[in-house]
Amino acid sequence: MPKITRSLPERPAAVMVHGMDGNVATLCLDFDTSKALKGVVDSDAARVGRLLSACGMRFVEDFSPSGGRHLYVPLHDRLDGAEARELVEALTLMATSLDPSPHQNITDGCIRVPGSAHKSGGHQTLITPLSQAYDILRRRNPVRGLAELRAALAPELARMRAMKAREAKTVAAQRTGGLLALPLGSGSESPLRRVARTGLYDTARYKSPSEARMAVLNHFSACGWSLQHVENELAGQFPGLAALYGSAERRARLLPYEWAKAQAFTSTVSSTQRPIPRKHGGKSALINNTSQTLTTGGAGKPSVAGVHQLVNDLENVLYGVLDHRLQKRGREGLSLRLLIRGLLGYMRAKETDILDVGCRTLAAAMGKHHVTIARLLPILAAASDGILTKIADARQKAADVYLIQLPGQYQQLARELAWRKGKIHAIRPVFRALGDPAALVYEAIERGRHSPTTADIVRASGISRNACSAALAEMEALGMIQREGGTWRTTSVSLRMLAGRLGVIDDYLDQISRNRRERAIWHAYLARFLETHVDEADLYDQEREEHWVRPDEDYSLWHEAA
Repeated sequence: MPKITRSLPERPAAVMVHGMDGNVATLCLDFDTSKALKGVVDSDAARVGRLLSACGMRFVEDFSPSGGRHLYVPLHDRLDGAEARELVEALTLMATSLDPSPHQNITDGCIRVPGSAHKSGGHQTLITPLSQAYDILRRRNPVRGLAELRAALAPELARMRAMKAREAKTVAAQRTGGLLALPLGSGSESPLRRVARTGLYDTARYKSPSEARMAVLNHFSACGWSLQHVENELAGQFPGLAALYGSAERRARLLPYEWAKAQAFTSTVSSTQRPIPRKHGGKSALINNTSQTLTTGGAGKPSVAGVHQLVNDLENVLYGVLDHRLQKRGREGLSLRLLIRGLLGYMRAKETDILDVGCRTLAAAMGKHHVTIARLLPILAAASDGILTKIADARQKAADVYLIQLPGQYQQLARELAWRKGKIHAIRPVFRALGDPAALVYEAIERGRHSPTTADIVRASGISRNACSAALAEMEALGMIQREGGTWRTTSVSLRMLAGRLGVIDDYLDQISRNRRERAIWHAYLARFLETHVDEADLYDQEREEHWVRPDEDYSLWHEAA
């Protein structure tokens, strides 16, 4: 191996990241223009730099003639190569352009340092002032800063471990012949989402950055976004779209004009080819695109106030009686408890006691498979003691219809108990990653009448002590809850933002898109018996049908999975 000398090498050269022992003395973060446009590289480097500074870690920065950037984070104590790799891979989840390969190869991982010649001409140029860079490299970052960085990256570290566990499970299944060989790490990210994140696009499909921008903007418009939503996300999850404009001045000039074109185009397509999309959050929207369920006889439609009072009374019965009964059913009971919560949440959102929500919609709300929901619904109806009753079978496009009511034997109990604060939920997206027990533990803290102790949570949630302690520890590490004086309380952390960092929003949206695709197939099958002509607009198109939830919406499936 060539030795480092005082004179600069004549050809492009790099230094090894790992020592002979496999450990590293410096975290080397390589932001590469081969992974995203230069605007995204600059944005990612600035974002990671702010994170490092917030954790009290100092770093040296340089840039290359090709537009890439390097951040060097010197460490006082050498770090195991596997731990360094884990940290860098976690950072790639928040920085699209970050290349983790220097830390993924212990024997050959290397990086070009300031002053090195570049293959395209020129040299790697130092951004940090030389005297400051010398001081940072001499007085290196203590272990305390590394611990703070790990805490700040807790969601990304958990997400990366889950991804690797899933990949290992897939590889094991392939080796035993239980699963077809599939390319790992390819992901399910749609082409348009990749364009919006990285700014890189297929030149065979889009001839210019302008065409790529318009494709993304058309899709945003079709999904109900506003210009304000788009502008906010240019500095958030979609910096690639901003990079496609080239400069901030050009973006400020062109974005309003192109957005108006996108809205005009999507409104024209919607009016001529497809049914007018319903407004998200509308209380008269229908989950299954069917006509309103008609009742025969009996009382008319209950008032809005009456429905909300009924939900509050049913929550009292759920917490006072039904939860304890379902706890005895073990793992199945856990799913049943969350399913009834989902139905009550839907009932409150739509302000109706007659539910015609499909299994796929419920499955997306709970992070389950639709076959599991189809199996659980009849079991829940039988175990609910008259609360949930099936009143009509599914037919063609219509789902099974259920009636939710308060049986006479529970009316006195419902009125004796005080209503609880807050909303009832099925599985919020963040708990797709944390699991069903964590959802019930969090609910016990969030909706408790006072800040509960661990013993109180075990009693209220019906979760075992070990599972409860594990869920509390994991949620505390993620900053969702904190302990004060032996009691637990929720923090102000955004569960929606946390879900995004854990990577479950993509899974959530993938499930919605899969539901749309499967519904389209089913509807096309039904249409064969009614008409022989199929319009091009009725066929599934990934770029048109892939749904992106607006940034300001809650991720309620009652609004998104239809």
